[in-house]
Amino acid sequence: MITFIQFLITGLRLGSVYALIALGYTMVYGIIKLINFAHGDFIMVGGYTLYFTIPIMMKMGLPGWTAVILAVIVCACVGMLVELLAYRPVRKKGTNLTALITAIAMSFVLENLAQAIPAIGPDPRVPYTLFTQTITVGGVSISSATIITIIVSALVMIALFLFTQKTRIGRAMRCVSEDKQAAVLMGINVNRTIITTFAIGAGLAAIAALMYIAQYPKIYTTMGATLGIYAFVAAVLGGIGSLPGAMLGGMVIGIVQSATNTYISSSMSDTFVYLILIIVLMIKPAGILGKNVGEKV
Repeated sequence: MITFIQFLITGLRLGSVYALIALGYTMVYGIIKLINFAHGDFIMVGGYTLYFTIPIMMKMGLPGWTAVILAVIVCACVGMLVELLAYRPVRKKGTNLTALITAIAMSFVLENLAQAIPAIGPDPRVPYTLFTQTITVGGVSISSATIITIIVSALVMIALFLFTQKTRIGRAMRCVSEDKQAAVLMGINVNRTIITTFAIGAGLAAIAALMYIAQYPKIYTTMGATLGIYAFVAAVLGGIGSLPGAMLGGMVIGIVQSATNTYISSSMSDTFVYLILIIVLMIKPAGILGKNVGEKV
């Protein structure tokens, strides 16, 4: 029983990180129908920002986690630059295929650009460890990082849902997602809405970076590639374009990986994740919470 509870907690911890990243994926896809493969690299940007700013915050007498504010700002700026310089020109003149290729290319650009910066380089870095306390209840050990990650993930999900439903910008996002032409006729600035979505999604990646390095204190330039793939799978599994779906998909993947590592073999965890993805998409192609939408002709 203790083993079961322990793997479940670990799965929820992993799933919360994947969910935070998947929320950014699904927001961008919902607006411009683009799989932003560079989104995972925003986590890398956030991770290195935290690596350099956490010591500064602590020297100023502030908690180390407050560095996430700067990380969110930096990641949001990078996200907006990527949209302005790479995606917007392609959206105007290219096709869905060229947009996808551009997204993959931007991922490699960010990774290699980071390696070329002397202060970063190709070697992994170990950031300052945060949230190190551990609570033991009935033989089950729960780290404070785990508790904070799950709570933060849930709060971000609720905040995003309320933002998209209650605020003017959020309603504009939903309108652009449904019909860009109609949104323009209603006086909505589509480009501003899209760049705002990129900023929010990249900011979420910075929060995910904080939660990730609190549990796995290691930063390297390609860290976002693997995390990005898991988050993409989570978004598709839950129903890409659906905020609750991204959250659910992240939790499912985290629990499946944890269960496989505990009861079968760590080398098989990815196999089971992708098998479940295939089975779900065979039964429900739009994902668990996704909606099948007919194409306009």
